[in-house]
Amino acid sequence: MSDSKNPYQAMFAQYQEMAKAFNPALESFTPKGFEALWPTMPKDVMEMFFGNTINQGGLDAKTRLLLTLGALTMLGAQADSQIRLTIRHLIEVEATKQEIVETIGQMSMFAGIPATTRAMEIVQEVLAEKEGSDT
Repeated sequence: MSDSKNPYQAMFAQYQEMAKAFNPALESFTPKGFEALWPTMPKDVMEMFFGNTINQGGLDAKTRLLLTLGALTMLGAQADSQIRLTIRHLIEVEATKQEIVETIGQMSMFAGIPATTRAMEIVQEVLAEKEGSDT
């Protein structure tokens, strides 16, 4: 590629223009804004959708969400919102801080230090939010 422009920035700008054409109110849309619209599902709902309801004897919701977190860690900073939401769901299904951190740590040799560090920062942010809402 001879174009020095960041292809992701160009793609995002194109999507914003397209969204604005559909609805002018979407001009200032950001992924972080969308994240606030998606509440954490209750544990029972997650077990129904992500657990072993359909696949009896299969993976439970917590295990599936830990696998999801590992995969999202591999995506790095482009998955901030999804990582944050998955951590919230993991807290809801009673995953421990140790399980969450170990899942991210396990990915460090595959995802690299920057992606792992970013995922760990998000864990700290979500846990701080949770502690703030519990008081």
